Amino acid sequence: MITFPCAKINLGLNVVARRPDGYHDIETVFYPIPLHDALEIKLMDDRFPSESACDLKVTGNALDCIESDNIVVRAYDIIAADFKIPRVHAHLYKRIPSQAGLGGGSSDAAYMIRLLDERFRLNIGNAEMERYAARLGADCAFFITAETAYATGIGDVLSPADSPKGNLVGYHLVVVKPGVAVSTREAYARITPRHPAKCCRDVVRQPIDTWRDELTNDFETPVFEAHPELGDIKRRLYEAGAAYAQMSGSGSALFGIFADAPRDMKALFDGCEVFEMKL
Repeated sequence: MITFPCAKINLGLNVVARRPDGYHDIETVFYPIPLHDALEIKLMDDRFPSESACDLKVTGNALDCIESDNIVVRAYDIIAADFKIPRVHAHLYKRIPSQAGLGGGSSDAAYMIRLLDERFRLNIGNAEMERYAARLGADCAFFITAETAYATGIGDVLSPADSPKGNLVGYHLVVVKPGVAVSTREAYARITPRHPAKCCRDVVRQPIDTWRDELTNDFETPVFEAHPELGDIKRRLYEAGAAYAQMSGSGSALFGIFADAPRDMKALFDGCEVFEMKL
């Protein structure tokens, strides 16, 4: 059985408070996009020698961890702790860039939970699957339904958001991922929490031509100071005609939303990974 974990972008991201546990409360709108990994599971033969009940093989984009430590294996383990499920072979094909603010790892984990639930007819239900997913990462729960959501807390408290789909249907999305690593810990350390003048949930309900002045990502200032080339990518997206451009999450991917299909994006951002899709 196979499934296709999707990526997300953040439409606005505001760090509003520092928590006693050392984390931060945020406000953001998670928006799923048609950029996917592929995840497949097959039953493992009883005679197959494997130290793990989830034997994972990763292809496509290279990852920084060994396969047995991958979040997909951890997702299997938390379900197997509560349900009697067989051993499986899992194949993860990575296309979503890592450390990009696109939620690729979180999506893989959530989709693994969904895949196990469907394949073995566990009947867990979305709410319970979200609780399992939240144990693996702050934004994992979002990917259980992968529907536009307003996220608060550390990104794990989800509520319905009036979808900006009416604003974005027919628009073209360009995601640019340079070869830059952004330290989320350092980015948070350089932010002074504050509430924005207008909540991102309210801004995305407005026409997209108002977003440039009102929809902000608090990480951009410290990250662009540390990595000026990211600010330059945002500038070039606007120069290429984007109606709105922003860094996703804490980076390092940036996206531009265009009314018409842009041209020569790969040439414009030579040396970067460039993904183009229609919303």
